[in-house]
Amino acid sequence: MSAPHTPRSRRYVRLSQRRRPSRYSNSTVPIGTQLQGGQCVSKTINRNRRYFLITMFKTIAATQISILACTKQSARSATAELPIEGELPSLVGAIAWLNSQPLTVDELRGKVVLINFWTYTCINWLRQLPYVRAWAEKYKDQGLVVIGIHTPEFEFEKNIDNVRRALTEMKIDYPIAVDNDYAVWRAFGNHYWPALYFIDTQGRIRHHQFGEGEYEQSERVIQRLLSESGTGRVGQEIVEVDARGFEVAADWNNLKSPENYLGYERTENFASPNGAVLNKPRLYSAPAQLQLNQWALSGDWTITRQAIVLNKSGGRIAYRFHARDLHLVMGPRGTPVRFRVLVDGQPVVAARGLDVDVRGEGTATEQRLYQLVRQPKPISDQQFEIEFLDSGVEAFAFTFG
Repeated sequence: MSAPHTPRSRRYVRLSQRRRPSRYSNSTVPIGTQLQGGQCVSKTINRNRRYFLITMFKTIAATQISILACTKQSARSATAELPIEGELPSLVGAIAWLNSQPLTVDELRGKVVLINFWTYTCINWLRQLPYVRAWAEKYKDQGLVVIGIHTPEFEFEKNIDNVRRALTEMKIDYPIAVDNDYAVWRAFGNHYWPALYFIDTQGRIRHHQFGEGEYEQSERVIQRLLSESGTGRVGQEIVEVDARGFEVAADWNNLKSPENYLGYERTENFASPNGAVLNKPRLYSAPAQLQLNQWALSGDWTITRQAIVLNKSGGRIAYRFHARDLHLVMGPRGTPVRFRVLVDGQPVVAARGLDVDVRGEGTATEQRLYQLVRQPKPISDQQFEIEFLDSGVEAFAFTFG
């Protein structure tokens, strides 16, 4: 990682996230104009993870040198003092447990516990995952218990079979609490994906980490808490991970496109002429040229609160972006949907992502995150297009890396 994903205090991020809920329904609005800066983030729970990235884009150029200079000092200070931030809340609100029987606060006393809030389509969590997985394996015999709290963002992430499939594909074998009702999320007062909470053997929260990065600091905290527990000598070596695919750290120096949702509730920079008709089918067209981070539709689509839905084959999404990686959260409503990916009007070949073949084509077979572009340097503004050869796809969000 060239520059760490800079964490912010909880109060700072909360203030930056104040938004009025959208009241648009079954009406025509220019999404990029009226909804920008006014997207809904939930009346009681902030489910929007992208503000970590937005804040980072605005500040990273000015702070990169100081961040790098302070890395070693930050890692040392993490072990110098670990204040008590609160008590481990109850986990009984989880509707199911995977890889484990239900765990309780009482059962966890005497163990060092690492709580990881995640949802399986979150690219920020996916890039954190190799570290959490490595810590779980390295320290399990010394008393560390890693618990993943899967709190879904999209409706399809509430499907437990989808979560089980993700666990298998991502080689996760530590306990997972399925938090479909946000009960555990609320008990922690959590607001972010991903989020880490570090709990000592007395059930006290001693540290937290919101967002990506600070991996050495986090591991030093684990080592400190295990040393405090008296379970034996804890080595000071830091794990080395071989991240691949989705898990590779973002190219922060070349990342100029923030995450963007496609449903009308939270989207920004929609550029199809005449705006959008909400919750009704409509024929859309794309402008001749898009500005950086604008997007547009062409074909017969329905724009809903959380997603866009293709009604007839041949529809396209266009996006002007600047990043090494481009991902799309999407999936079929029924049968698989074939697609073709173009960059600057040409089939993506050398810059194809994990889910695109050598012809620049792929198939959406399930609802998940798809990597469509991973381009070599030099990175520049590019015009991405995805054409769907079948109807019935739902698309939820673009993320970049």
